[in-house]
Amino acid sequence: MATQQTFSRLELDDRGIAWLTLERPEVHNAFDDSLIAELNAHLERLHEAALHGEVRAVVLGSEGKSFSAGADLGWMKRMVEYDFDGNLSDSRKLSALMHGLDTLPCPTLCRVQGATFGGAVGLAACCDLVIASEKAKFCLSEVKIGLSPAVISPYVQRAIGSRQMRRYALTAEVMDAPTALALGLAHQVVEHDALDDAVKAMLDVVLAGSPQAQRATKALLAEVARAPDSQATREHTCRVISELRVSAEGQEGLASFFEKRRPDWTTPADRQQQQNAAEPRS
Repeated sequence: MATQQTFSRLELDDRGIAWLTLERPEVHNAFDDSLIAELNAHLERLHEAALHGEVRAVVLGSEGKSFSAGADLGWMKRMVEYDFDGNLSDSRKLSALMHGLDTLPCPTLCRVQGATFGGAVGLAACCDLVIASEKAKFCLSEVKIGLSPAVISPYVQRAIGSRQMRRYALTAEVMDAPTALALGLAHQVVEHDALDDAVKAMLDVVLAGSPQAQRATKALLAEVARAPDSQATREHTCRVISELRVSAEGQEGLASFFEKRRPDWTTPADRQQQQNAAEPRS
């Protein structure tokens, strides 16, 4: 599944983790229409692979000092020449990127090592988990150049809440990593040199879960967010848990719990690690 493109890299390791990496460090991983198209193509492939159990988790990251500076300057210059319809078409492709990342049917983790501005804040907000370096900074910078964080607003506002969204979208203040953590945009902030270890540790936690249950739970939570207390939602929640209980993975999960062993969806290496940890030390 490994592929090499001009602006990004997609690799799948032997644990089923897909590593999607932006590779434009010379422009701080700013994105333009070409990179957006490339990422949309990657996400389509990842969606199908996740549905078929070939991908267990996706890590979104980037090369260089910055996670992403947001929109590329050359792209922005071209936008000035677009008419309304041209801008609308462009915006819909960015919207498809955010929606595709947000709805991937597997856990997603965003590795943020530095500056994250404009639309890149949306990329982070669309991921299920965000682990940030202490050097990370986030900014909804659009109003400073006469624009709005329009396309990314549903995802960022969901992450930080409407009250805080009003502040940071209207002021374009820079959020440091502790502020992003306090607001809910980041889930964990670590020392810069510990970032990769923190990502690996979180992936170990994620991979302990049932792939089927994670797919079902992610879809369920999206439904609950739309209508938290409707009769249809309540009935849907009952059906989801009932279907999982009688499924093969649900039965295996319960059996492994009572038998005090790792379930069969974990890798042999994971099971050996658990066995070694359980053995008494001399």
